[in-house]
Amino acid sequence: MSKQTYRVCFCFRRRFRLAATEAPAEIRALFDSYSDNGVMAADHLRRFLVEVQKEDNATLEDAQAIMDSVFQHLNIFHRRGLNIEAFFKYLLGDFNPLLTPRGVHHDMTAPLSHYFIYTGHNSYLTGNQLSSDCSDVPIIHALQRGVRVIELDLWPNSTKDNVDVLHGSLVMDRVHLFSSTIVSYQLESGILVLLFPLHCAKIAKTLYAKPPYMVLYFKDLWTLTTPVELIKCLMSIKEHAFTTSEYPVVVTLEDHLTPDLQAKVAEMVTQTFGDILFCPGSECLKEFPSPEDLKKRIIISTKPPKEYLKAKEMKEKENDPQKGKDSADKEAWGKEVPDLQAGITSDDKDDTDEEEDEDEEDLKSQQNEAPEYRRLIAIHAGKGKGGLEDWLRVDPEKVRRLSLSEQELEKAVVHEKSFRFSASEQASFLLQTAAMLVYALSPSYLTSVFTQRNILRVYPKGIRFDSSNYNPLIGWMHGAQMVAFNMQGYGRSLWLMHGMFRANGGCGYVKKPEFLLKTGPNSEVFDPKANLPVKTTLKVTVYMGEGWYYDFHHTHFDAYSPPDFYARVGIAGVPADSGMKKTRTLEDNWIPNWNEEFEFPLRVPELALLRIEVHEYDMTEKDEFGGQMCLPVSELRSGIRAVPLHSRKGEKYKSVKLLMRFEFV
Repeated sequence: MSKQTYRVCFCFRRRFRLAATEAPAEIRALFDSYSDNGVMAADHLRRFLVEVQKEDNATLEDAQAIMDSVFQHLNIFHRRGLNIEAFFKYLLGDFNPLLTPRGVHHDMTAPLSHYFIYTGHNSYLTGNQLSSDCSDVPIIHALQRGVRVIELDLWPNSTKDNVDVLHGSLVMDRVHLFSSTIVSYQLESGILVLLFPLHCAKIAKTLYAKPPYMVLYFKDLWTLTTPVELIKCLMSIKEHAFTTSEYPVVVTLEDHLTPDLQAKVAEMVTQTFGDILFCPGSECLKEFPSPEDLKKRIIISTKPPKEYLKAKEMKEKENDPQKGKDSADKEAWGKEVPDLQAGITSDDKDDTDEEEDEDEEDLKSQQNEAPEYRRLIAIHAGKGKGGLEDWLRVDPEKVRRLSLSEQELEKAVVHEKSFRFSASEQASFLLQTAAMLVYALSPSYLTSVFTQRNILRVYPKGIRFDSSNYNPLIGWMHGAQMVAFNMQGYGRSLWLMHGMFRANGGCGYVKKPEFLLKTGPNSEVFDPKANLPVKTTLKVTVYMGEGWYYDFHHTHFDAYSPPDFYARVGIAGVPADSGMKKTRTLEDNWIPNWNEEFEFPLRVPELALLRIEVHEYDMTEKDEFGGQMCLPVSELRSGIRAVPLHSRKGEKYKSVKLLMRFEFV
């Protein structure tokens, strides 16, 4: 790179001199401290690894192996040591790993309920929830990324003799046709699509001539997604289930089938998966097996037959009309992750994954209808009767999976009443006992206790038609194992999901912290909103960035000059740990050299994720997206590391990376 020209108008051009990538002054100073006459020998490098990179067990052989790798990469032979250019290449290269240690290293012998599990929602959709195609391709992509839970919605095909995977009907009593309601869908072209049932076509055409400020009544509103055959999805799951991770894949089924089609599903599943299908042989498990025990096995999780029909009938009787739609994301790089108070409404019941257990008599009568299908179910799902407190009751004789929408979980863990007593009242044994009883019966407490043995799945609310997602920390902080996400979308929430499951070698299972697996001596559970002491402080230095020049056209960020980059660094975790900080903006520079330091006090580092973003400042329009990365703080390596950046969709750029330093103090 030497000079770059930008056309401003027909007869005027701007020319900029471009600098080559060089080690920042701080890196040069470090090199001088660990070298002799401009050469870093193996013993110098070993000392650098121990003192700066905090690799306490580094040996002289380790240092020599790094040097040999650098020399081989640079096609240099018989070099006695590293010069500043080779040392800089080492820091920016693959020989300087960002996370430690590599590979699976968590204890994988605990029950499944002791792990966060990489979970997809509507895994077969290629795009939005209303009109995109259903396909096995998103399932393949999810499995290749390491996702371990695949969701399939099963419906009869058009001739009622086979099974399709399809995002089916939205059941509601009343629909408001305003631009902000759930039956309007904004296309990228700006066209507002209003959905009407066929028998209302004439009146809809009449009313469409005027502003659609009226109410129509529906019994069923179907999505416009095109189906894919179940057998195709099953074959793709079998082929790609263990290409990235050998740990078990859970297939959750949303079943809208008749008993004869359930029997057909049982036959397809059994013949397709064969010996890798895990069938426990008992009606309900008393404890979940471990990921280690279930290596290269596929697990079916759903409710016993016919429960979906009952759940649907209850929804038609009880559901209130929807009164809102998430606004379209107006930021170029994705909507900011909401805090725990955001998006909570008191009357939302838009959940499409409703579960309702039938009584014992109904279950007995159904056992003869689809016994083959029932025997496939290894992880039983269901809510049971009553309300949230009843759903979260722990049965010591069996374990199960419970599904809650993001709104139901938020209501359980956010809208908690606070009970405080005066000094004289606290002296009363009865009042203390009453307070403890109220606490023990609270949904927040029950949620934390439930997830110690059982599996809690959280899924996006039904009005996320654009396949957006929610803040996953709301689930993880309360022990939810399956925080289900729309993997085909993008945005900051999904970046957090990617970051969490970079841990433990990217195998799709991350061991939950010990404080989420047990209660305290006084039966207390972890409270993410408590005033906790700082355990450690993460100090982050952002030195520089490079690679945009190679991966983007020179006018991608600015048509008239080189880009003006700034970086954002922050933490996603418990509320007290969360926050973002920003560097200054460097104008007209493809290789920004910020050299800025930030500190982040961490109270719960076990749940903290480091967020890194780069944007290009635009004075007149929205800032341009320049890359992102999210990393689990618990596995972040100290020292100077290269941080590769990814696109909004989570795809790694070929060349773009930041040089940063991480210190725990």
